Amino acid sequence: MKREDLNDMLWFLAVAEERSFTKAAAKLGTSQSTISHTIKKLEARMGLRLLTRTTRSVSPTEAGERLIRSLAPRIEELETEIDELMAIRDKPSGSVRITLSDHALESVVWPKLRSVLRDYPDIRVELNSDNGFRNIVEEKFDAGVRLGESVDKDMIAVRIGSDWRLIAVGSAGYFANKSVPQTPQDLVGHDCINHRQSHLGGLYSWEFEKDGKELRVRVEGQLTFNTSYAMIDAAVQSYGIAYVPENLVERQLVSGELVQVLDDWTPLFSGYYLYYPSRRQNSPAFKVVVEALRI
Repeated sequence: MKREDLNDMLWFLAVAEERSFTKAAAKLGTSQSTISHTIKKLEARMGLRLLTRTTRSVSPTEAGERLIRSLAPRIEELETEIDELMAIRDKPSGSVRITLSDHALESVVWPKLRSVLRDYPDIRVELNSDNGFRNIVEEKFDAGVRLGESVDKDMIAVRIGSDWRLIAVGSAGYFANKSVPQTPQDLVGHDCINHRQSHLGGLYSWEFEKDGKELRVRVEGQLTFNTSYAMIDAAVQSYGIAYVPENLVERQLVSGELVQVLDDWTPLFSGYYLYYPSRRQNSPAFKVVVEALRI
C-alpha cells in the first residue's frame, strides 16, 4: 500500500467516525473541501462507493463498513505501538559509571540510590569502589565522588552528603592495659591501625584540631589497611586504635565493642560531592542519578 493510500484511509475513518465532513475536517486540521476531495479520489481508486452523502448526514456504505472493520483494529494496534515507543523515548535509560570510596558508597550513595533505582529499571549503574583519586575522563567514568575540598575546579560539583568526622576508637579490652590518650601526641605510645592512601601510596597522618589549632600525627602499629571496614574489625579485636568515619562505628559504640577517645580533638570534614564534566548534563539517566543523590 502506498503511503498516500494509508493517509486517505485514515481520513475516511475520521469521516465515518464523525458522520460529518465538517467535524472530521476540524479534527484533522484541514478544510472540508480538501477532505471531501480526498475521499472521492480514494473511492475512484478503489472503484467502490464508501460513503453515502445527504444534505444532513454522512454514513458508510456496506463496502465502507467492511473497510472500517478491517482498518480500525489495525490502526488501533499501530497507535498503541507508537504510544509504547514514545514512552520508551521519555523513559530514562542507559548506563552510569561512578568511582567513589567505600565510605562514600556505604554511607551516602548506595543508601540513596537503592530506594530510587527500582523505579528506573532501564538505568544501569556501576559503582566502582576505590579509595584512590581516579581521572574520570581518561578512565571513562561518568562521575566521581570526593570531599568538597578535593574536587577539581574544572568540574561541576553537586553536594550529596553532610559534613562528617573521623574519630579515634579502640576496644575496652585494648584499653584495659593501656592508658587512654588525652591528646593526639599521646598516640605515639599506642598501637594504632594505619590507613594506606591508595592515591598517594603513603600512610595517612591522622588530622586533629582544637581551638583553631591543627595537628597531624604519624602513628605506628602492627596493622595497615586501605579500607575502613578492616580497620574497624581490627579495632574490635583489640589490635589497637583506629581512626575511622564516625557513622561506620555507631553500632559498635552503642554496643560497647568500641570506645571513642580524643573526641574534643576531632574536626569536621566537608561532605561528599558528586563531580563530573559538563558534557554529561544532558543524559536523562545521569540526571536521575544526580537528583537522587543531591541534598
